Amino acid sequence: MLNSNKNKTYMIVLTGLFAAITFLGVQVFRIPLPAAVGAPFIHFGNALVVLSVLLLGFKYGAAAGAIGLGIFDLLNGYASFAVFTMIEAIIVAAVVATIFRLFKHDDSKFYVILLIAIAAGITKIIESYVQGVIVSLIAGTTLQVASIASFVSLYATVINSISTVILVSLLYYPLKKIMLKNSH
Repeated sequence: MLNSNKNKTYMIVLTGLFAAITFLGVQVFRIPLPAAVGAPFIHFGNALVVLSVLLLGFKYGAAAGAIGLGIFDLLNGYASFAVFTMIEAIIVAAVVATIFRLFKHDDSKFYVILLIAIAAGITKIIESYVQGVIVSLIAGTTLQVASIASFVSLYATVINSISTVILVSLLYYPLKKIMLKNSH
């Protein structure tokens, strides 16, 4: 394809582009929701993290997702959650990359991409629940209250996970085609 220096530069540029798109996917397309814990909202950031990993690989995709979501948190009053958000993005990226690797990066069958998107959504739900419990415990609640409050607040994450499955399923193949066309 390209020599290694040009290829590395190309990947860094794509990482920055995907980080910016991820940031915009949350900044521009978000709908705040009420919750017992935190300030959840519906957004496209998680889907963009998954797409970043599928299209750029784990290293660059995880970096793009963590940077994009981290910058959103820093610029929108969620600075205390930025590290959590970035770690969560990296964990989701690792799950996506691991499953994709198990399928030998064979995306010729739609169900592989669908399964990866579902796994990413489930991972995000688990992460949000655990984070909600931790935040509530830090605030001084009991484990039972923290668990219930975190569970009740999961509906936004469930909605985001469903949107992740839909968006990744719809956007992966067209984006891959565009990237392959432009990489030559």
